[in-house]
Amino acid sequence: MAGHTENEITIAAPLDLVWDMTNDLENWTQLFSEYASVEVLSRENGKTTFRLTMHPDDNGKVWSWVSEREPDRERLVVKARRVETGPFAYMNIKWVYEETPAGVRMHWTQDFEMKPDAPVDDAWMTENINRNSVVQLRLIRDKVEQRARLRTPASVTHS
Repeated sequence: MAGHTENEITIAAPLDLVWDMTNDLENWTQLFSEYASVEVLSRENGKTTFRLTMHPDDNGKVWSWVSEREPDRERLVVKARRVETGPFAYMNIKWVYEETPAGVRMHWTQDFEMKPDAPVDDAWMTENINRNSVVQLRLIRDKVEQRARLRTPASVTHS
């Protein structure tokens, strides 16, 4: 049995701002609460290879892995996968952006499978990803919407 999650949120901000902020890997530590560091290892042919390191978990363990991320601005899709899979047999992530009247809908799909010797199974990881995705998506929404408000020029009154 493989794991599969789908989570989404609508962000009341312009598409360019949502796209730029959520694809600015070097600033993910400011956007997500779970990442302690992001190290870009290479950029080649539109693909970025990078190392993500999380803050220590409740047991003091620090998780880190290398991923690849390939944004397609024209199609409003980003495909990513773990290169160093750690406890996962594989982990593939797809981000889809869609402009709506309420703002930009950002939809995350994660497909994965845990290795047989992983400390948790697919069901546990599915629940964990679903729970954490809600938290991270709300943080991202709030930070992008705050930036959008700061960028909106105040209305000017003329006499």
